[in-house]
Amino acid sequence: MKNFIFFLLLLPVLSFAQDDLLDDLEKDVTVDETVRAAFKGLKVVNFESTKLASKKDLYLVVSHRFGTVKNGIDDFFGLDNAVTQIKFIYGVNEWLNVGVARSSFQKKYGLHAKYRIFNQENEGFPVTIVGYNLLTINTALEEELFNNFEFSDRLVYTTQVLISRKVSEDFSILVAPTHIHENVATRSTVVIDDENVNTFDEENDQFAVGIGGRYKLTTRWSINVDYGIHLNRNDNSVYKNPLSIGFDLETGGHVFQMHFTNAQAMFEEGYLVRAEGDWGDGDFFFGFNLSRVF
Repeated sequence: MKNFIFFLLLLPVLSFAQDDLLDDLEKDVTVDETVRAAFKGLKVVNFESTKLASKKDLYLVVSHRFGTVKNGIDDFFGLDNAVTQIKFIYGVNEWLNVGVARSSFQKKYGLHAKYRIFNQENEGFPVTIVGYNLLTINTALEEELFNNFEFSDRLVYTTQVLISRKVSEDFSILVAPTHIHENVATRSTVVIDDENVNTFDEENDQFAVGIGGRYKLTTRWSINVDYGIHLNRNDNSVYKNPLSIGFDLETGGHVFQMHFTNAQAMFEEGYLVRAEGDWGDGDFFFGFNLSRVF
């Protein structure tokens, strides 16, 4: 009986001690408030997303754009005029990716770095911010067409700031301010008649803003859209702003993206500066991005 009374007297002391111990343990626990998976793929469609490869992951990305569907059966809805890009991306750490790519469009090579600056948080910072820098080398340029041609004339530099927000479990948005510097500016050729041709050069420094979004339809499927607005395009340019619409299918170790776009080129300066198709004329391209992680 004495032991029972002693235990009752000791119980409040034990309860207070337990509460103090739990408080001390909770102080040492770091709660991860990071918002994840705004986008499942490394690309929205054409534009880079804010997703990065994880540390020590190696991605193989195969991107394909068939020719325009406008010509119908003559070239089998673009099958005869396809463009392919192969890219390798490595996660150096949790916030830095590096990559190398080669595209059959203008026989271009590309080197890029993609790095996370801020993460969206549940009760904190409202967006994810990622930087993206790309250097491309155009090996298809013919030296004899230029006076005093130098290797640097083949180079194009792209800088982007990728800003995304996961609005809900199903819906994410992206904004991508972009600067492109072409050492040899893009030229538009406008045919006036059979004898007269006018040419118009873009500025060496060009500016654009990309907007995009993803809406999850099921656990595996989503619909993705992105659009690029070229801010200082020459008024006489024959090129268009790129609009792309597609679907993502997530299947285990890879994401398969199928889409329609009016830009056949896949490097940033290609689809932002040289989008040739016109959706209003039925002039667009079917394509896909296939990502595999190792």
